[in-house]
Amino acid sequence: MKQEIQKIIEKAIKDLDYEIGEVEVDYPKVETFGDYTTNTAMVLARTLKKNPIEIADNLKNQILKRSFRKEIFEKIEIVKPGYINFYLSKEYLQDTVREINEKENKFGESKIGNGIKVNNEFISANPTGPLHLGNGRGGFFGDVIGKVLEKAGYENTNEYYVNDAGEQLLKLGHSVLKDEEAAYSGEYIDELNKKFAKIKDIKEIGEKSAKIVLDEIIKKTVAEKMKINFDSWISEKKDLVDSGYVEKAIEKLSQKKLTFEKDGALWLETTKFGDDKDRVLIKKDGQKTYFASDCGYILNKIERKFEKIIEVWGADHHGYISRFRAAAQALGFKGEIRFVIVQLVRLVKNGKEARMSKRAGNVVYMDELIEDVGLDSVRFFFLMYDANTHMTFDLDLAKERSEKNPVYYVQYAHARICSILRKSSENPLLSGVPDILSQRERRNNVDLKLLTHEKELSLIRELNKFPQIIEEISQSYEVHKLPYYAIKLADKFHCFYNDCKVLDDENLELTGARLNLINAVRIVLAEVLRLLGVNSPDWM
Repeated sequence: MKQEIQKIIEKAIKDLDYEIGEVEVDYPKVETFGDYTTNTAMVLARTLKKNPIEIADNLKNQILKRSFRKEIFEKIEIVKPGYINFYLSKEYLQDTVREINEKENKFGESKIGNGIKVNNEFISANPTGPLHLGNGRGGFFGDVIGKVLEKAGYENTNEYYVNDAGEQLLKLGHSVLKDEEAAYSGEYIDELNKKFAKIKDIKEIGEKSAKIVLDEIIKKTVAEKMKINFDSWISEKKDLVDSGYVEKAIEKLSQKKLTFEKDGALWLETTKFGDDKDRVLIKKDGQKTYFASDCGYILNKIERKFEKIIEVWGADHHGYISRFRAAAQALGFKGEIRFVIVQLVRLVKNGKEARMSKRAGNVVYMDELIEDVGLDSVRFFFLMYDANTHMTFDLDLAKERSEKNPVYYVQYAHARICSILRKSSENPLLSGVPDILSQRERRNNVDLKLLTHEKELSLIRELNKFPQIIEEISQSYEVHKLPYYAIKLADKFHCFYNDCKVLDDENLELTGARLNLINAVRIVLAEVLRLLGVNSPDWM
């Protein structure tokens, strides 16, 4: 609807021979000011040197002159200092309820992605130990982005890049041997030491240990604890080094005359593509750098025909953005690259920073947090924060089973609706009401024009926003909008329920309409929770 109103305004501007850049349409902060609002008249007033109210009035009149879907709007209103507010008609809102019940979990799907192939890489932690809080935050973020992109019409591939070649495996080998170069500690290191302490080759120990860490710890946490599905696991050693992609990338860059030798090393001129300095591909001792592997990985993505690349990285990787982007340009990638830097997580209990790991000092592992709090709370709390901001995870609140806990509040709304629907089918006095959970033909005969109460219409307005939320997140990657939308929708439902009696054996027609309405809420809530990777319980 935002885009439709935007097009209507743009057409009116063109008809009036006004000139403006992008038209902005937003939701008013206060519901009484309409469903959508635009400040276009005030923006135009700066260049036209006219009163914004006069411009707004001209735009309104031009919009009303044209033939468009007039049944969408109840009215278009101008308010000082020049806002144009659009009010959706009752008929349009009532029809939204019918649309949701017909489409069910398909409601909110979009074609904005146009089938574009997306490589969505996230977590990609080194196989040197269990996943910690930072990995978890990026993991949940990437998982939800993938689901939203699919709903928005993209062809998405969730990918985990395994750094199983290079110096980090030597560090792991030293750690398993517990020598003076050890870098990692914890129970898992003790177990690996029991298996491999007798092996003398550090590289062999590192490779064997990394395989166990990946297969028996990381993959288990990802699949069983975090409930994340990866379509692809790319091995640096097998898929990039051994397969020749790293060499192939270096050769391609050399052929394009973008490499040079200096101090016995081979460099890539990344400064030609906006990097702050050139980067080494092959060191003077002949060893290839991590950056060389990155080039091989980018070439691998290009040859798999990805049109968009998403990189979800930890806060310590911010400095890698310019060199990665430069390498992609140098290798000829023509699509879009989006970087998401996920900030740190602070764990708090009783108002104080918490240390909950028994296995490794101040490191908090994801499997421990999920076991202690529960996956639903962990995912919902992590996803409530913008990935670019630091977050505080309140252990006490996450465990609380009350309305203070936002995930409990949302899940309770879903369970309450399911309870009402069960009661409606079990109550003999309501036998004349169409069964919402079946009998689609009968459901369509319900008179939704009876939904005119202020709280009913307010609830439907919130439902109507869902498709727009999906499209916005698919473009902005602001995943935190989803849990806040779920909270707002649950809040609107609870307010409606307090003021509007749903099961009324003295008014079966209204009961049927309201059952359709709450079923629409159930459908959208369940879909939002599915996208978040959170359960939608029928009982609580």
